Amino acid sequence: MEKTKICSDSEAITRIIRFRKSIYADSYTGESLPDEVLKEILINATWAPTHKMTEPWRFIVLSGSQLSKYGDFMADYYKHLYEDIPDAQKKAAKYNYLKEYPLNAACMIGVILSKSRSVDIPEWEELAAVSCAVQNMAISATSYNLGSYWATGGSAVEYVRTFGLEDHEQSLGLFFIGYPDSPALSVTKRRTSIDKKVSWFI
Repeated sequence: MEKTKICSDSEAITRIIRFRKSIYADSYTGESLPDEVLKEILINATWAPTHKMTEPWRFIVLSGSQLSKYGDFMADYYKHLYEDIPDAQKKAAKYNYLKEYPLNAACMIGVILSKSRSVDIPEWEELAAVSCAVQNMAISATSYNLGSYWATGGSAVEYVRTFGLEDHEQSLGLFFIGYPDSPALSVTKRRTSIDKKVSWFI
């Protein structure tokens, strides 16, 4: 075995990373997700790097009726943003869009920072670890041809809080997973060349 490789799938891993993209819930088909696939995605999340092995993450899987409950919550949370729309039909359309937005997701995963109470390390390191865990979920979802994205807006953060967090815990929003419509899989965004982002010193 080559010393520079731990497996023979380097090209596949590179492709998955570079073709990963945020795919939003209104582009999902509503197809259900097998439990074994979801468990693999969650297990991969827990293999993220974590300083001093604090493993500062906790997840809440939300599916079924929770999708419509979150739709109601989100529509009510953002209601103030469109109360002044004079056209009643447009106002109703906006409200209904938010209510129905999560319904085609296979599930949502509440992302929680659970800061260590026994090891004193900077909070940013704990946040970085949870972010790495979410990235593991995103890459894993892509490997299963699933769409995913991390929602960190006010309604997502607040909804996770409704499930009761400990004093040392912080809501970091919702991670959506679902089977996407084919057009949503197209990757059009490009990244800046590393020549503009990387400095080399020898």
